[in-house]
Amino acid sequence: MLKRLPVLPKSNIPWWQDGKTISTQLVEPYFLSKGVHQFFRLINGWMLFPLRQADALTCSESMLNLMAWDRDITRFEDEPLSLFRVRVKYAAVNAKDAGSVAGFIQIFERLGVGFIEIDERLPGRDWDIISIRVDDSQLTEDAALLDEIIRSYGRTCRRYEFEVIAPVLLEMSAAPMDWEHQCHVAILEE
Repeated sequence: MLKRLPVLPKSNIPWWQDGKTISTQLVEPYFLSKGVHQFFRLINGWMLFPLRQADALTCSESMLNLMAWDRDITRFEDEPLSLFRVRVKYAAVNAKDAGSVAGFIQIFERLGVGFIEIDERLPGRDWDIISIRVDDSQLTEDAALLDEIIRSYGRTCRRYEFEVIAPVLLEMSAAPMDWEHQCHVAILEE
């Protein structure tokens, strides 16, 4: 939205007011023209200020708190301001995507959690259990965020459990394997 804001054009002063074409020194019309242009730049900033406050990523912190209240987002303990801004910005889209597995994965991606897998209706388990597989580092670093996502966007009649995926480096070597096999049969004659 901020990319489409009107830009004040550069001041093009006519030659008879530029203050240096007619005179060897800068004279009064130059200073007057520059002052008027600076005044309009100031007015332009005042007029565009409300539009700049409409974006959760760039607005003031007091406006951000008001937007968060409006979108039913609460800041959890020790949450960085940058993450809070992203949560407020995508609150409506996240609420819309909360109903499906693909949408739930997109919520995690938007908030920067990283790779996750979601399984529903696991065989041999109760129907209301949803399993979320995350990396061990994600679970330790983003535990409060994960809990907040489940609290805000999780389905009401479901139970969520986290499974930890621990990546393991596997090394294998390949080498030729030769094996000779001989079979000798001995028969005793009577």
